[in-house]
Amino acid sequence: MTDQSFQPARGIFWMIVTGLCFVGVTALVKLLAGRVPAAESAFLRYLLGLVFLVPMWRSIRGMRLTPRQWRLSALRGITHTIGVICWFFAMSRIPMAEVTAMNYLTPVYVTILAVFVLQERLAIRRILAIVAALGGALLILRPGFRELDPGHFAMLATALLFSVSYLIAKIITDELSPAAVVALLSVSVTIGLAPFAAAVWVTPTWSDLAVLFGVACFATGGHYAMTLAFAAAPVTVTQPVTFLQLVWSVLVGAIFFAEPADPFVVAGGLVIIGSVLFITWREAVLKRRVTPSGPETKL
Repeated sequence: MTDQSFQPARGIFWMIVTGLCFVGVTALVKLLAGRVPAAESAFLRYLLGLVFLVPMWRSIRGMRLTPRQWRLSALRGITHTIGVICWFFAMSRIPMAEVTAMNYLTPVYVTILAVFVLQERLAIRRILAIVAALGGALLILRPGFRELDPGHFAMLATALLFSVSYLIAKIITDELSPAAVVALLSVSVTIGLAPFAAAVWVTPTWSDLAVLFGVACFATGGHYAMTLAFAAAPVTVTQPVTFLQLVWSVLVGAIFFAEPADPFVVAGGLVIIGSVLFITWREAVLKRRVTPSGPETKL
């Protein structure tokens, strides 16, 4: 990154916008309040979001994939499809703050899976950071001290599935253009969600469709803002700002959805965030880039 492109204030600003957009995604899904089944909500969100591929059509049209790239893209589509369903289901069952805090486990899962997929080596410091993050997850869930909801297990699955999707994206991004990677994911997930949505189909109202289109807009805006943040400043500058998503989720949940702030959730989320920050810092020092920059809300 050159001196001219290094603009930490701009990077922090765009990462704040990123967090607000992703919290907006979560809040709008929560607003549906289960009126539309999780699989159908996810399908309609992706179907409506295909409109954002129109500007990329020219670069997508000339795309030529090898059999290996097709297989990897299909595998990513399958894992992401199931992950999205789990995420929408979790949002209908558990508080926003818990969804946001547990979503921070995705970078931790990526670090673990990178050992097996990318032959990464784990130093003792990173192992301790992973253990701390998993301890933060236990602090949030508190098994044995409260009854766990199916939404909690769905969120654990979501983070794991998104981490698999991210690692596949890391592999194929070296071979395909960003537009092609985005298009392949959007189309494959839309197709993958279709049979699940058909099985539980409930005719949505126009207001429900408007909410889901808003989800698509916020998700697209969030990923675009994140790209601008990375272009303006290194990840070690922008990464700490991602913790604000947890703060905003607690506030939005308390104000708009009557979800009381749970100190255990906040504490566990901060432990996970601290672990992710440490792992990211170590990767920056070692000039590697495996761990995603924050919660992989690829919705």
